[in-house]
Amino acid sequence: MHSPDQTIFALSSGRAPSAIAIIRVSGPQTRTAVERLCGKLPAPRLARFATLRNLDGSAIDESVVLWFPGPHSATGEDVAEFHVHGGRAVIAAMFNVLGAIDGLRPAEPGEFTRRAFENGKLDLTEAEGLDDLIHADTDRQRRQALRHLKGLLGEKAESWRQQIIEASALIEAGIDFSDEGDVSAELVAPALKKIAALKSEIKETLAASAQSERLREGLTVAIAGPPNAGKSTLLNRLARRDAAIVSPHAGTTRDVIEVHLDLDGYPVTLIDTAGVRDTVDPVEQEGVRRARDRARTSDLVLWLVDANDVSGLPPKSGGDHAPVWIVRNKVDLAGGDGAAKAQFGISASRGDGVAGLVAALVSYAQDYFGAGEMALVSRARHRTLLRETVAALERAGRSADKGDELLAEELRIAIHSLGRLTGRVDVEDILDVIFREFCIGK
Repeated sequence: MHSPDQTIFALSSGRAPSAIAIIRVSGPQTRTAVERLCGKLPAPRLARFATLRNLDGSAIDESVVLWFPGPHSATGEDVAEFHVHGGRAVIAAMFNVLGAIDGLRPAEPGEFTRRAFENGKLDLTEAEGLDDLIHADTDRQRRQALRHLKGLLGEKAESWRQQIIEASALIEAGIDFSDEGDVSAELVAPALKKIAALKSEIKETLAASAQSERLREGLTVAIAGPPNAGKSTLLNRLARRDAAIVSPHAGTTRDVIEVHLDLDGYPVTLIDTAGVRDTVDPVEQEGVRRARDRARTSDLVLWLVDANDVSGLPPKSGGDHAPVWIVRNKVDLAGGDGAAKAQFGISASRGDGVAGLVAALVSYAQDYFGAGEMALVSRARHRTLLRETVAALERAGRSADKGDELLAEELRIAIHSLGRLTGRVDVEDILDVIFREFCIGK
């Protein structure tokens, strides 16, 4: 990231062309930019209609302008927004004027949010919640992200941190009065009680959030099986569009095709793979290898076979870990009770039995995700730091009879871990990683 002394600008709305485009500016030269474009500074936080002027004084567009003087703004700096018509030429002209003003430059991905974090407008868990909200594909993902954007995890972590600081203060006081044994013991005992209660509370939070990270990533379901079983037809049926090419010729699907679905609010990535069979075609061999790999790393495998296939069992592999559902397709063309031995009997082309399969997938997703949307922990980073905190508190409890100095050191480690969770201390090594995932203009 560049120096915060520079003023940044970016398109903060959708891709052009659009009905309205919002161009955001933040930094010390924002006032200059507003006066250069519309001649007069609007009243703070009141929308003003203005004609924006080009470098030569000609009109660019008629716009609504908003002015938010710092520190009472989204970033904590002077901020302005120009609501212009969303044509490419209008946006280009705006960028041309803004770029010509000394001290202004285009923003980098996530730079507005990073400045808000650095100016204390939100903590790191709230920034991550904002990123999750932007990328949420389903309603359940949205609700989980909104909880983090509201700062629920950050507030809880800060409360834990303050309580550990209070316990640490008691321990430090005991060290100061180490020559008075009764005083030291009286101070350490309530500190240890507080430590034990906090450790239990954090462990309960971790246990309740065991499946919350999964909701961010989604459930991966691979459709696998021999050639011509109807895998691509089933994918298209579930996606409700022609996402994959359907052909009667074996080996049509060579590469892995992914489709993202919203099943009752649960995010599901559906994968169509190449038919699994022995082949001398090197391209198809690669497709089969990829199909096996994706099935092996998926959360669930739908093994699709023809309803007349008497075996229909997937090949055994010691590395497979995902549950496998046997789905017999083309039951409308099957003779006898070909689908009777299957977990599911469907006709992907006609839709017979597909509703039952979808209902089973929704039920599986409910069990897989659990109450993830209500959990506080949603990222591996959160879980790692909370586990480090618990480990430090456990070591602190075990070291109570080994000296107050060792106990105090373990509490400092726990405080540091919770500080890193919210971004209070020692997070420079992860800031770039987190904020570069944001879109430009946010």
